[in-house]
Amino acid sequence: MLRPSVSEMKTILITGGTGFIGSNLAAALVSQGYHVKILRRATSQTALIDHLNVEHCIGDVRDIASLRTAMQKCDTVFHTAAIVSFWKSLRQLQHEVNVHGTKNVADACLETGVKRLVHTSSIAALGHPVADKPADENTAYNWEHLSDGYKASKHLAEIEIEKAIAFGLDAVIINPAVVIGPGDIHFSGGSIIRSVHRGLVPFYIKGGMNVVYVSDVVNAHIAAATKGRTGEHYIAGGENLTHKHVFQITAEIIGKRAPQFELPVSLLKLAAKGFDAAGAIFRKEPLISSELVAGAGIYNWYSSAKAQRELGYQFTPFREAVLKTYQWYREHKLL
Repeated sequence: MLRPSVSEMKTILITGGTGFIGSNLAAALVSQGYHVKILRRATSQTALIDHLNVEHCIGDVRDIASLRTAMQKCDTVFHTAAIVSFWKSLRQLQHEVNVHGTKNVADACLETGVKRLVHTSSIAALGHPVADKPADENTAYNWEHLSDGYKASKHLAEIEIEKAIAFGLDAVIINPAVVIGPGDIHFSGGSIIRSVHRGLVPFYIKGGMNVVYVSDVVNAHIAAATKGRTGEHYIAGGENLTHKHVFQITAEIIGKRAPQFELPVSLLKLAAKGFDAAGAIFRKEPLISSELVAGAGIYNWYSSAKAQRELGYQFTPFREAVLKTYQWYREHKLL
């Protein structure tokens, strides 16, 4: 199957274009001269893209008719729309958007003749490391033992993409790590910075994570659209660090106190149950939840070697990524 070249990628649709990754992707593509369409709900907040010259298409990934309309004359689709949540109360909606919505996107691409789909997945859809070396694109999903709706939804969404590829869809999958950077107004990955800034992290836990800067993830998406191999996954990650080092570096950069002691994972999971109960009572997603800490204690380290080799991917050092993100939050008075 032929892959679109740089010259062939002209008219682009971004689902989730008002969100964190989607808005940064839209800005990069507009700056490169592409005609960019944004699929968004009528109620979506547009602050992150109001300054961009993009075409707004009102719709929803749960409505395949709106997808078909938005994809007219598009050669490339970036599917970034998803619900990132670790709250059981949102599981049904999360499944509808992340899984059924992805199926709709893939089906609409096949029906309208889109040349290439780049699907934004997550390292959560891959397996966690089972040995001493970081996991990669070949590490099979192994989170079944955890009650985690988000990871399961992203894994099932990838299966929908793979089914569509079997029917002839030219699709590539990007698996970002924990993303930080400008535009994260809901403090997804940015919760690391906000928590340290507010002095809410007096401790750290065993284990580690991989954190990536949003601009690197955007570059990976664009490279995947023009150079990625059909049906392949590409991890877009950053540095692999222990939780202790993540918080120590963040605290140093923003001038706050670093966590001083290690909290047993068992106590963290016990505390999360209390937050679960509070969330149910107040009908609000808690700061931490049992789903969020289900994989606590694991060294969630991943290799981006394949993306580096095939897409020319590079990542920003963690220290620089935190500084840029912190400065953006301060400039926009979000901290």
